Amino acid sequence: MDFQCCYLIFYLILLSSTSPISIAVDTLTQNQVLQDGQTLVSSGQHFELGFFSPGTSKNRYLGIWYKNLPQTVVWVANRNNPIQNVSATLALGSNGFSLSSNTSAIFWSLNSTKTMTSPILKLLNNGNLVLTDENRVSGSESEEYIWQSFDYITDTLLPEMKLGWNLKKGLHRNMTSWSSGDDPSDGEFTFSLESPETPQLVLTKGTEKQYRWGPWDGVRFSGNSELKPNPVFTPGFTSNSEEIFYTFRVEDNTTLSRFTVSQQGLIQYLVWSENSRAWTTLVTLQGDGCDTYGVCGPYGSCSTYPNCKCLKGFQPKSPADWERFVWSGGCERKWELNCGNGDGFVKFKSLKLPDNSYLAVNRTLSHEECEAECLKNCTCSAYTRLNIHDNGGNCVMWSGDLVDMRDFPNGGEELYIRMARAELSTYKQFL
Repeated sequence: MDFQCCYLIFYLILLSSTSPISIAVDTLTQNQVLQDGQTLVSSGQHFELGFFSPGTSKNRYLGIWYKNLPQTVVWVANRNNPIQNVSATLALGSNGFSLSSNTSAIFWSLNSTKTMTSPILKLLNNGNLVLTDENRVSGSESEEYIWQSFDYITDTLLPEMKLGWNLKKGLHRNMTSWSSGDDPSDGEFTFSLESPETPQLVLTKGTEKQYRWGPWDGVRFSGNSELKPNPVFTPGFTSNSEEIFYTFRVEDNTTLSRFTVSQQGLIQYLVWSENSRAWTTLVTLQGDGCDTYGVCGPYGSCSTYPNCKCLKGFQPKSPADWERFVWSGGCERKWELNCGNGDGFVKFKSLKLPDNSYLAVNRTLSHEECEAECLKNCTCSAYTRLNIHDNGGNCVMWSGDLVDMRDFPNGGEELYIRMARAELSTYKQFL
Protein backbone atom coordinates (compact mmCIF):
# COMPACT_ATOMS: atom_id res chain seq x y z
CA MET A 1 0.00 0.00 0.00
CA ASP A 2 1.60 3.30 -1.08
CA PHE A 3 2.02 6.35 1.10
CA GLN A 4 -0.82 8.35 -0.52
CA CYS A 5 -3.32 5.51 0.07
CA CYS A 6 -2.28 5.16 3.73
CA TYR A 7 -2.55 8.91 4.21
CA LEU A 8 -6.05 8.94 2.70
CA ILE A 9 -7.23 6.13 5.00
CA PHE A 10 -5.72 7.90 8.02
CA TYR A 11 -7.43 11.14 7.01
CA LEU A 12 -10.82 9.49 6.67
CA ILE A 13 -10.49 7.82 10.07
CA LEU A 14 -9.49 11.13 11.67
CA LEU A 15 -12.39 12.93 9.99
CA SER A 16 -14.90 10.36 11.20
CA SER A 17 -13.64 10.66 14.78
CA THR A 18 -13.92 14.44 14.94
CA SER A 19 -16.99 15.33 12.85
CA PRO A 20 -20.57 14.08 13.29
CA ILE A 21 -21.70 11.83 10.47
CA SER A 22 -25.35 12.02 9.47
CA ILE A 23 -26.89 8.60 8.95
CA ALA A 24 -29.01 8.28 5.85
CA VAL A 25 -32.29 9.84 6.99
CA ASP A 26 -34.16 11.56 9.80
CA THR A 27 -35.37 8.25 11.26
CA LEU A 28 -34.01 5.51 13.49
CA THR A 29 -35.71 2.16 12.91
CA GLN A 30 -36.05 -0.94 15.08
CA ASN A 31 -32.73 -2.53 16.10
CA GLN A 32 -30.83 0.42 14.56
CA VAL A 33 -28.24 2.23 16.65
CA LEU A 34 -27.12 5.87 16.67
CA GLN A 35 -23.49 6.05 17.77
CA ASP A 36 -21.55 8.99 19.17
CA GLY A 37 -20.33 10.81 16.08
CA GLN A 38 -23.46 10.10 14.05
CA THR A 39 -26.53 12.32 13.76
CA LEU A 40 -30.10 12.33 12.52
CA VAL A 41 -31.09 15.36 10.43
CA SER A 42 -34.68 16.53 9.90
CA SER A 43 -36.02 16.33 6.35
CA GLY A 44 -35.84 20.09 5.80
CA GLN A 45 -32.29 20.27 7.19
CA HIS A 46 -33.49 22.49 10.06
CA PHE A 47 -32.57 20.38 13.10
CA GLU A 48 -29.98 17.77 14.02
CA LEU A 49 -29.93 15.10 16.74
CA GLY A 50 -26.67 13.75 18.08
CA PHE A 51 -24.08 13.75 20.84
CA PHE A 52 -22.35 16.92 22.00
CA SER A 53 -20.17 18.37 24.75
CA PRO A 54 -21.27 21.84 25.96
CA GLY A 55 -18.72 24.61 26.39
CA THR A 56 -15.49 23.35 27.87
CA SER A 57 -17.07 20.21 29.36
CA LYS A 58 -15.89 16.76 28.30
CA ASN A 59 -19.20 15.18 29.30
CA ARG A 60 -21.38 13.89 26.48
CA TYR A 61 -25.08 14.52 26.04
CA LEU A 62 -27.71 13.52 23.50
CA GLY A 63 -29.39 16.65 22.19
CA ILE A 64 -31.07 18.52 19.37
CA TRP A 65 -29.62 21.67 17.80
CA TYR A 66 -30.14 23.87 14.76
CA LYS A 67 -28.51 22.51 11.61
CA ASN A 68 -25.99 24.80 9.86
CA LEU A 69 -25.85 27.36 12.70
CA PRO A 70 -23.24 27.90 15.41
CA GLN A 71 -24.27 25.17 17.83
CA THR A 72 -27.46 26.21 19.60
CA VAL A 73 -28.86 23.31 21.61
CA VAL A 74 -32.64 23.40 22.04
CA TRP A 75 -33.24 20.07 23.81
CA VAL A 76 -31.20 17.62 25.91
CA ALA A 77 -32.22 14.03 26.62
CA ASN A 78 -29.92 13.20 29.53
CA ARG A 79 -29.39 16.68 30.93
CA ASN A 80 -29.06 15.46 34.54
CA ASN A 81 -27.20 12.25 33.72
CA PRO A 82 -24.02 13.02 31.74
CA ILE A 83 -22.02 10.40 29.84
CA GLN A 84 -18.32 10.25 30.75
CA ASN A 85 -17.00 8.94 27.43
CA VAL A 86 -17.80 8.61 23.73
CA SER A 87 -18.99 5.01 23.88
CA ALA A 88 -22.71 5.76 24.29
CA THR A 89 -25.31 4.69 21.75
CA LEU A 90 -29.00 5.36 21.23
CA ALA A 91 -30.80 2.14 20.37
CA LEU A 92 -34.42 1.57 19.32
CA GLY A 93 -36.15 -1.67 20.22
CA SER A 94 -39.63 -3.11 19.91
CA ASN A 95 -40.96 -1.39 23.04
CA GLY A 96 -38.94 1.83 23.26
CA PHE A 97 -35.43 3.22 23.25
CA SER A 98 -32.38 3.41 25.49
CA LEU A 99 -29.25 5.54 25.73
CA SER A 100 -26.47 3.40 27.15
CA SER A 101 -22.69 2.97 27.17
CA ASN A 102 -20.33 0.04 26.80
CA THR A 103 -20.45 -0.34 30.58
CA SER A 104 -24.16 -1.20 30.30
CA ALA A 105 -25.08 1.96 32.20
CA ILE A 106 -28.46 3.41 31.14
CA PHE A 107 -28.49 7.20 30.89
CA TRP A 108 -31.96 7.69 29.40
CA SER A 109 -34.66 5.27 28.30
CA LEU A 110 -38.31 4.62 27.59
CA ASN A 111 -40.19 1.34 27.89
CA SER A 112 -43.58 1.75 26.25
CA THR A 113 -46.58 -0.29 27.31
CA LYS A 114 -48.02 0.08 23.80
CA THR A 115 -47.44 -2.65 21.22
CA MET A 116 -45.49 -1.45 18.18
CA THR A 117 -45.09 -3.62 15.12
CA SER A 118 -42.74 -1.20 13.36
CA PRO A 119 -41.39 1.42 15.80
CA ILE A 120 -39.50 4.44 14.50
CA LEU A 121 -37.77 7.35 16.22
CA LYS A 122 -38.02 10.36 13.91
CA LEU A 123 -36.68 13.92 14.06
CA LEU A 124 -39.33 16.22 12.62
CA ASN A 125 -38.63 19.48 10.84
CA ASN A 126 -40.03 21.52 13.77
CA GLY A 127 -37.39 20.04 16.12
CA ASN A 128 -39.67 17.45 17.72
CA LEU A 129 -38.23 13.97 18.24
CA VAL A 130 -41.10 11.47 18.13
CA LEU A 131 -41.54 7.76 18.78
CA THR A 132 -44.36 6.17 16.82
CA ASP A 133 -45.38 3.05 14.97
CA GLU A 134 -44.66 3.49 11.29
CA ASN A 135 -47.72 1.46 10.43
CA ARG A 136 -49.91 4.00 12.25
CA VAL A 137 -48.49 7.18 10.71
CA SER A 138 -51.16 9.04 8.76
CA GLY A 139 -50.25 12.63 9.55
CA SER A 140 -48.43 14.73 12.09
CA GLU A 141 -50.98 14.87 14.91
CA SER A 142 -49.33 14.42 18.30
CA GLU A 143 -52.02 11.92 19.35
CA GLU A 144 -50.29 9.42 17.10
CA TYR A 145 -47.03 9.74 19.01
CA ILE A 146 -46.23 7.24 21.71
CA TRP A 147 -43.59 9.67 23.01
CA GLN A 148 -42.33 13.10 21.91
CA SER A 149 -39.53 15.38 23.06
CA PHE A 150 -41.92 18.37 22.93
CA ASP A 151 -43.52 16.95 26.10
CA TYR A 152 -40.18 17.25 27.96
CA ILE A 153 -38.98 20.82 27.45
CA THR A 154 -35.52 21.84 28.66
CA ASP A 155 -34.69 25.58 28.58
CA THR A 156 -36.11 26.37 25.14
CA LEU A 157 -39.64 26.78 23.81
CA LEU A 158 -39.82 26.31 20.04
CA PRO A 159 -42.79 27.21 17.82
CA GLU A 160 -45.55 24.60 18.30
CA MET A 161 -44.19 23.52 21.71
CA LYS A 162 -46.76 23.75 24.48
CA LEU A 163 -45.93 25.34 27.82
CA GLY A 164 -48.49 24.13 30.32
CA TRP A 165 -50.70 21.20 31.13
CA ASN A 166 -51.81 18.05 29.35
CA LEU A 167 -54.51 17.02 31.81
CA LYS A 168 -55.29 13.81 29.93
CA LYS A 169 -51.70 12.53 30.18
CA GLY A 170 -50.92 14.15 33.53
CA LEU A 171 -48.06 16.20 32.05
CA HIS A 172 -46.90 19.59 33.26
CA ARG A 173 -44.48 21.07 30.72
CA ASN A 174 -42.02 23.60 32.18
CA MET A 175 -38.89 25.38 31.00
CA THR A 176 -35.84 25.05 33.27
CA SER A 177 -32.57 26.92 32.76
CA TRP A 178 -29.19 25.27 32.30
CA SER A 179 -26.90 25.33 35.33
CA SER A 180 -24.17 26.95 33.22
CA GLY A 181 -22.88 27.12 29.68
CA ASP A 182 -20.86 23.99 30.41
CA ASP A 183 -23.64 22.14 32.21
CA PRO A 184 -27.17 21.58 30.85
CA SER A 185 -28.46 20.05 34.10
CA ASP A 186 -31.45 21.69 35.82
CA GLY A 187 -30.51 25.22 36.83
CA GLU A 188 -32.02 27.59 39.37
CA PHE A 189 -34.83 29.06 37.26
CA THR A 190 -38.09 27.47 36.12
CA PHE A 191 -40.66 29.14 33.86
CA SER A 192 -44.10 27.57 34.00
CA LEU A 193 -47.82 28.03 33.52
CA GLU A 194 -49.55 27.94 36.91
CA SER A 195 -52.19 26.67 37.51
CA PRO A 196 -54.78 24.98 35.24
CA GLU A 197 -57.59 26.79 37.07
CA THR A 198 -56.37 30.38 36.71
CA PRO A 199 -53.34 30.11 34.39
CA GLN A 200 -50.52 32.59 34.79
CA LEU A 201 -46.86 32.63 33.73
CA VAL A 202 -44.47 32.34 36.67
CA LEU A 203 -40.68 32.40 36.93
CA THR A 204 -39.33 30.80 40.10
CA LYS A 205 -35.82 30.57 41.52
CA GLY A 206 -35.89 27.36 43.47
CA THR A 207 -39.23 27.58 45.27
CA GLU A 208 -39.42 31.39 45.35
CA LYS A 209 -41.40 33.37 42.81
CA GLN A 210 -39.33 35.99 40.99
CA TYR A 211 -41.78 37.23 38.35
CA ARG A 212 -45.41 36.60 37.47
CA TRP A 213 -47.70 37.55 34.59
CA GLY A 214 -51.37 36.73 34.73
CA PRO A 215 -53.86 35.28 35.09
CA TRP A 216 -54.97 34.89 31.48
CA ASP A 217 -57.93 37.18 30.75
CA GLY A 218 -59.01 35.79 27.39
CA VAL A 219 -56.74 38.15 25.43
CA ARG A 220 -53.45 38.46 27.33
CA PHE A 221 -51.75 37.59 30.57
CA SER A 222 -52.66 40.31 33.08
CA GLY A 223 -49.83 42.80 33.52
CA ASN A 224 -47.98 41.91 30.32
CA SER A 225 -47.95 43.76 27.01
CA GLU A 226 -45.03 41.95 25.37
CA LEU A 227 -46.73 38.67 24.49
CA LYS A 228 -49.05 40.03 21.84
CA PRO A 229 -49.36 39.46 18.08
CA ASN A 230 -46.60 41.17 16.08
CA PRO A 231 -44.99 40.89 12.63
CA VAL A 232 -42.64 38.12 13.83
CA PHE A 233 -44.70 35.81 16.04
CA THR A 234 -48.26 35.25 17.21
CA PRO A 235 -48.83 33.97 20.76
CA GLY A 236 -51.64 31.53 21.46
CA PHE A 237 -53.45 30.19 24.49
CA THR A 238 -55.61 27.06 24.53
CA SER A 239 -57.89 25.85 27.31
CA ASN A 240 -60.11 22.79 27.09
CA SER A 241 -60.92 19.68 29.09
CA GLU A 242 -57.69 17.96 28.04
CA GLU A 243 -55.08 20.71 27.67
CA ILE A 244 -54.24 24.18 28.98
CA PHE A 245 -51.15 25.70 27.42
CA TYR A 246 -49.33 28.69 25.96
CA THR A 247 -47.63 28.40 22.57
CA PHE A 248 -46.58 30.59 19.65
CA ARG A 249 -46.20 30.40 15.90
CA VAL A 250 -43.97 32.35 13.54
CA GLU A 251 -45.50 34.42 10.75
CA ASP A 252 -42.69 33.50 8.34
CA ASN A 253 -41.60 29.86 8.35
CA THR A 254 -38.11 30.88 7.28
CA THR A 255 -37.65 32.79 10.55
CA LEU A 256 -35.72 30.89 13.21
CA SER A 257 -36.96 31.88 16.65
CA ARG A 258 -37.19 30.53 20.19
CA PHE A 259 -38.14 31.43 23.75
CA THR A 260 -35.53 30.69 26.40
CA VAL A 261 -35.06 30.93 30.14
CA SER A 262 -31.44 31.94 30.63
CA GLN A 263 -29.05 30.85 33.36
CA GLN A 264 -29.59 34.33 34.87
CA GLY A 265 -33.37 33.93 34.86
CA LEU A 266 -34.24 36.14 31.87
CA ILE A 267 -37.24 35.13 29.76
CA GLN A 268 -36.36 36.16 26.22
CA TYR A 269 -37.67 35.74 22.70
CA LEU A 270 -34.73 35.39 20.30
CA VAL A 271 -34.61 35.64 16.50
CA TRP A 272 -31.75 34.51 14.27
CA SER A 273 -30.23 37.30 12.15
CA GLU A 274 -28.54 36.17 8.96
CA ASN A 275 -26.91 39.58 8.56
CA SER A 276 -25.06 39.43 11.88
CA ARG A 277 -24.99 35.62 12.06
CA ALA A 278 -26.16 35.85 15.67
CA TRP A 279 -29.27 35.56 17.86
CA THR A 280 -30.91 38.91 18.60
CA THR A 281 -33.30 39.62 21.46
CA LEU A 282 -36.75 40.71 20.29
CA VAL A 283 -38.57 40.54 23.65
CA THR A 284 -37.51 40.32 27.29
CA LEU A 285 -40.49 39.69 29.56
CA GLN A 286 -38.90 41.39 32.57
CA GLY A 287 -39.60 44.96 31.53
CA ASP A 288 -38.68 46.90 34.68
CA GLY A 289 -38.47 46.65 38.44
CA CYS A 290 -42.26 46.73 38.73
CA ASP A 291 -42.29 43.22 37.29
CA THR A 292 -40.35 41.93 40.29
CA TYR A 293 -42.64 39.71 42.33
CA GLY A 294 -44.31 41.45 45.30
CA VAL A 295 -42.05 44.51 45.12
CA CYS A 296 -44.68 46.73 46.81
CA GLY A 297 -45.92 44.19 49.35
CA PRO A 298 -49.58 43.48 50.22
CA TYR A 299 -52.10 46.02 48.87
CA GLY A 300 -49.28 48.03 47.31
CA SER A 301 -49.25 48.86 43.62
CA CYS A 302 -46.16 49.58 41.56
CA SER A 303 -46.36 52.37 39.00
CA THR A 304 -43.13 53.73 37.52
CA TYR A 305 -40.27 51.90 39.22
CA PRO A 306 -39.10 52.73 41.80
CA ASN A 307 -42.40 54.10 42.95
CA CYS A 308 -44.88 52.14 45.06
CA LYS A 309 -48.15 53.43 46.38
CA CYS A 310 -50.89 52.05 48.58
CA LEU A 311 -54.28 51.42 47.02
CA LYS A 312 -56.94 53.92 48.09
CA GLY A 313 -58.36 52.85 51.43
CA PHE A 314 -54.95 51.50 52.54
CA GLN A 315 -51.90 53.04 54.16
CA PRO A 316 -48.23 52.04 54.59
CA LYS A 317 -47.83 49.39 57.23
CA SER A 318 -44.54 51.00 58.22
CA PRO A 319 -44.40 54.68 57.20
CA ALA A 320 -40.76 54.83 58.28
CA ASP A 321 -39.85 52.04 55.86
CA TRP A 322 -41.72 53.67 53.00
CA GLU A 323 -39.86 56.93 53.61
CA ARG A 324 -36.66 54.91 53.09
CA PHE A 325 -38.12 53.36 49.88
CA VAL A 326 -38.44 49.99 51.58
CA TRP A 327 -41.86 48.82 50.37
CA SER A 328 -41.81 45.07 50.93
CA GLY A 329 -43.89 45.38 54.11
CA GLY A 330 -46.71 46.74 51.99
CA CYS A 331 -49.89 48.39 53.15
CA GLU A 332 -52.70 47.78 55.62
CA ARG A 333 -56.36 48.71 55.74
CA LYS A 334 -57.43 51.99 57.26
CA TRP A 335 -60.60 50.28 58.47
CA GLU A 336 -60.72 46.60 59.38
CA LEU A 337 -63.31 44.35 57.80
CA ASN A 338 -66.32 43.23 59.76
CA CYS A 339 -67.82 40.32 57.89
CA GLY A 340 -71.62 40.33 57.90
CA ASN A 341 -71.80 43.92 59.09
CA GLY A 342 -71.88 45.97 55.94
CA ASP A 343 -68.71 45.02 54.06
CA GLY A 344 -68.86 45.87 50.37
CA PHE A 345 -66.67 46.23 47.31
CA VAL A 346 -64.80 49.04 45.58
CA LYS A 347 -63.86 48.80 41.91
CA PHE A 348 -60.26 49.50 40.97
CA LYS A 349 -59.31 49.85 37.31
CA SER A 350 -56.18 49.36 35.20
CA LEU A 351 -54.42 46.89 37.48
CA LYS A 352 -52.24 43.87 37.01
CA LEU A 353 -54.32 41.37 38.95
CA PRO A 354 -52.85 40.01 42.20
CA ASP A 355 -51.49 36.53 42.81
CA ASN A 356 -53.26 33.49 44.29
CA SER A 357 -56.55 33.67 42.46
CA TYR A 358 -59.04 30.81 42.26
CA LEU A 359 -62.30 30.07 40.50
CA ALA A 360 -65.69 29.96 42.19
CA VAL A 361 -67.18 26.49 42.45
CA ASN A 362 -69.73 27.65 39.88
CA ARG A 363 -67.34 29.18 37.37
CA THR A 364 -69.95 30.89 35.20
CA LEU A 365 -71.62 33.11 37.77
CA SER A 366 -72.79 36.50 36.55
CA HIS A 367 -71.10 39.60 37.93
CA GLU A 368 -73.84 40.09 40.54
CA GLU A 369 -73.73 36.41 41.52
CA CYS A 370 -69.95 36.50 41.76
CA GLU A 371 -70.11 39.51 44.07
CA ALA A 372 -72.70 37.81 46.29
CA GLU A 373 -70.62 34.60 46.41
CA CYS A 374 -67.52 36.52 47.52
CA LEU A 375 -69.46 38.62 50.04
CA LYS A 376 -70.87 35.61 51.87
CA ASN A 377 -67.39 34.09 52.25
CA CYS A 378 -65.55 36.00 54.97
CA THR A 379 -62.15 34.90 53.63
CA CYS A 380 -62.84 36.31 50.14
CA SER A 381 -60.95 39.59 49.77
CA ALA A 382 -61.61 40.41 46.09
CA TYR A 383 -63.26 39.20 42.92
CA THR A 384 -63.59 39.88 39.21
CA ARG A 385 -64.81 38.16 36.05
CA LEU A 386 -62.41 37.01 33.33
CA ASN A 387 -62.88 35.03 30.16
CA ILE A 388 -60.12 32.58 31.12
CA HIS A 389 -61.46 29.41 29.58
CA ASP A 390 -63.20 30.94 26.57
CA ASN A 391 -66.68 30.28 27.93
CA GLY A 392 -67.91 33.85 28.16
CA GLY A 393 -66.54 34.61 31.61
CA ASN A 394 -65.40 33.07 34.89
CA CYS A 395 -65.95 34.19 38.47
CA VAL A 396 -62.42 34.67 39.85
CA MET A 397 -61.78 35.26 43.56
CA TRP A 398 -58.95 35.98 45.97
CA SER A 399 -58.54 35.24 49.67
CA GLY A 400 -56.11 36.79 52.13
CA ASP A 401 -53.83 39.70 51.33
CA LEU A 402 -53.58 40.93 47.75
CA VAL A 403 -50.00 40.93 46.52
CA ASP A 404 -48.01 41.61 43.33
CA MET A 405 -50.09 44.33 41.70
CA ARG A 406 -49.02 47.18 39.47
CA ASP A 407 -50.65 50.06 37.61
CA PHE A 408 -51.28 49.03 34.03
CA PRO A 409 -53.03 51.88 32.19
CA ASN A 410 -52.99 50.12 28.80
CA GLY A 411 -54.68 46.77 29.17
CA GLY A 412 -55.12 46.54 32.93
CA GLU A 413 -58.03 44.76 34.60
CA GLU A 414 -60.89 45.67 36.91
CA LEU A 415 -60.65 44.32 40.45
CA TYR A 416 -63.38 44.54 43.10
CA ILE A 417 -61.74 44.69 46.53
CA ARG A 418 -63.62 44.03 49.76
CA MET A 419 -63.77 47.11 51.99
CA ALA A 420 -65.15 47.87 55.45
CA ARG A 421 -68.47 49.64 55.88
CA ALA A 422 -66.74 52.65 57.44
CA GLU A 423 -64.49 52.97 54.38
CA LEU A 424 -67.39 52.57 51.96
CA SER A 425 -69.17 55.52 53.52
CA THR A 426 -66.38 57.85 52.36
CA TYR A 427 -66.89 57.14 48.68
CA LYS A 428 -69.03 55.15 46.31
CA GLN A 429 -66.47 54.03 43.75
CA PHE A 430 -62.92 54.76 42.67
CA LEU A 431 -62.35 55.11 38.95
